Amino acid sequence: MRDSQRLVPEANSTGQSPSAEYSLAAYQYSLPPEKIAQTPVTPRDSSRLLVVDSPTTHAHHHFRDLPTLLQPGDLLVVNDTRVIPARLPGYKPSGAQVEVFLLEDRGDNQWLALVRPGRRLKPGATVHFGPNPDQPDLVAQVLATDPDTNGRLLKFEHSGKKSLFALFERLGEVPLPPYITDTAASADQYQTVYAEAPGAVAAPTAGLHFTPELFERLEERGVGRSHITLHVGVGTFRPVEADNILDHKMHGEWIDVSAETVEQINATKARGGRVIAVGTTAVRALEGAAQDGELQPWQGKTNLFIYPGYQYRVVDGLITNFHLPGSSLLMLVSALVGRERLLRLYEDAIAQNYRFYSFGDAMLILPEAVGGQSNGILN
Repeated sequence: MRDSQRLVPEANSTGQSPSAEYSLAAYQYSLPPEKIAQTPVTPRDSSRLLVVDSPTTHAHHHFRDLPTLLQPGDLLVVNDTRVIPARLPGYKPSGAQVEVFLLEDRGDNQWLALVRPGRRLKPGATVHFGPNPDQPDLVAQVLATDPDTNGRLLKFEHSGKKSLFALFERLGEVPLPPYITDTAASADQYQTVYAEAPGAVAAPTAGLHFTPELFERLEERGVGRSHITLHVGVGTFRPVEADNILDHKMHGEWIDVSAETVEQINATKARGGRVIAVGTTAVRALEGAAQDGELQPWQGKTNLFIYPGYQYRVVDGLITNFHLPGSSLLMLVSALVGRERLLRLYEDAIAQNYRFYSFGDAMLILPEAVGGQSNGILN
């Protein structure tokens, strides 16, 4: 696993009261509940787009305007992970109902998962899945508890020719974030149009705005596209709870940055093009694969935590949604444009009736906007 880069002396992370710039309280903002999008707009690329186009200015567009906002020779890097039906209703042999929420594939049919109620599911307990209590389609045994997530390590067993993922597809459901309460939202709306690699338990939501037609227009404009994979897990959506953000520990997430993608990025930069990450997960994958000093092919886990002070090695610009207060995602974006400016942009987005979170609108941070933010230090 590639460790997160420590950006300040180790002694600064002591559990004492943090300085203002590293205080969790500094990343809070007030959002009216009605600004939380419950369903995506139709078509997807008709969502609004706040464009940060210089160190001091921004403009309001729609996502379909993206080809006119990028330059020929730019490269979009998207996360092609696919959200799996991670929410599995089950039951104990006694018949008591259990809910399993898959978090991370540990290999050999073992998964880290949250379980509810978890107090009674100790190592050795079993959970059955399927409509027939007498002949379950799938059985999981609790192997151990996980102190970092308060979850359980489960070992799945099944008979027949169907794969474990095929059984998840039949028995589970794609989980929507808890702040999406509108039953009109569908699982299909929570997948990007380029989702291919199953393994995520939450969507890389910045990519939800793209349509095949928009990609065609981007290609005609001379904007390229490359793929990475980061299976979104608890590392992305787990809230930051430490008052001093330097004390926050990111949970590792699996990434795959291929040799082909590295070649595309290097060629783009060599000819003067810009690398635009689509989503914070693409940022973490690219920067995680560059922690040895330069970008290289990488397959494994990263627990990279990006916050103000981080020096970006690969990413020049970013397409991102509007994130929850106090989240590690808000801190990552702050590292690109500065915390105070980002919060001012959020204030304007709220005033302009932008829609927030997973099904909401988006922000484009152009490379021209990054140069004036003091190398990522809070300002």
